Amino acid sequence: MERQVLMSRKEARRKVEFEGVKAGRMSIREVSRRLGLSYRQCRRSYARYREQGDQGLVHRSRGRPSNRGKPLEFKDEVLARCREKYKDHGPTLAAEELAKDGCVVDHETLRRWLMADGQWQRHRRGRKHRARRERRAHFGELVQLDGSHHHWFGDDHDQCCLNDMVDDATGATMARMAGQETTEVCMRVLWQWIETYGIPKALYTDKKNVFVTDRAPTIEEQLAGQKPMTAFGKACSKLAIEMITAHSPQAKGRVERKHAVYQDRFVKLLKRKGITTIEQANELLNDGFVDALNDKFATPPASEQNFHRPLPKKLSLSEVLCYEETRTVCNDWTIRYDNRFFQLLKAKSRLPRPGEKVIVRRLLDGSLQIVYRERKLRFKAIAQPETRQEKKTLEPTMRTTTRTPYIPPPDHPWRRGKRAAAPRTKR
Repeated sequence: MERQVLMSRKEARRKVEFEGVKAGRMSIREVSRRLGLSYRQCRRSYARYREQGDQGLVHRSRGRPSNRGKPLEFKDEVLARCREKYKDHGPTLAAEELAKDGCVVDHETLRRWLMADGQWQRHRRGRKHRARRERRAHFGELVQLDGSHHHWFGDDHDQCCLNDMVDDATGATMARMAGQETTEVCMRVLWQWIETYGIPKALYTDKKNVFVTDRAPTIEEQLAGQKPMTAFGKACSKLAIEMITAHSPQAKGRVERKHAVYQDRFVKLLKRKGITTIEQANELLNDGFVDALNDKFATPPASEQNFHRPLPKKLSLSEVLCYEETRTVCNDWTIRYDNRFFQLLKAKSRLPRPGEKVIVRRLLDGSLQIVYRERKLRFKAIAQPETRQEKKTLEPTMRTTTRTPYIPPPDHPWRRGKRAAAPRTKR
């Protein structure tokens, strides 16, 4: 009974070529060119085939344990740790966490071990056709900003929002967690980005009402030829940041894919550390988690030129990243804002006249500023003036006896009419 030999596709091709050499149809030099081997290597392989037959073509390491293979005890220890501590982790993230524990194993090796042990399955996703957009060439040329709503602290807790900024050229990220994707949170993330890297050239956002508005323009905006802007849009306009809105989530795919990274790695880290509050989560983000992501996933830009601009010295971020509204000065030099009244105090410089406009700034820390022609005015809060009250109706006085109505007698002039009235005497 002949013994069957399993061959790879490459080994089977060598057998066909060597049969041609054996039959005299081709030379070894010609076969070496066809197989992509050197002449000496082809001669050795052919000689081994002549001596051992088909078995001489099979790789001699087949069936033997690899010299770089891990011991079985180490494999069992790794699988046990994955089963107990990293049960919901993927192979790549689990390999990184195991390396911190002293168990160094390649993520592909761990993937095969977990699949053989039944702890991991392949996840195949259907793909939609999308046109590829190349990364921007310069760092700071385009930064994507978006919020990710997710159960960051587990299904037992309410959803929170992780506001994330990602540079399009490098993939560098910066994040901050809050309850919702609000204007204040987006301003604080942008503030942190500017303090770290500088002012970016453009921001890529969605069409949320934090970034764009559909309200009608005011009279002042119509006279100035300006489009209606949100508070965040006004701040970006002062910083000369161009705002670009995306028409679909796939258009800003860099930040969307970064959301998936946070939802995988950050959620598992929060669970391991037992963190369930937004304040603790932000401390963890600033305490090295974001820096570790940038070190691992950020790539160098195509161009060395940095498009970030330094913050001007006369410009304060606290007075730019804020809320601004216009108010009219009353005749007694008071203004009304947020259902509160403020008295403008006398100063050496000229105060705005009654009827003129001033700007009220509400900073992110809650403090207020009143600005007139780029000058900050002194003011104080006053009590709300009393409104006119309707006159109270007097209550009828209490009487001990009831009053009977007066009935005129029959001979009363009122009953006799005008004819019975006494004649007038001529003067």
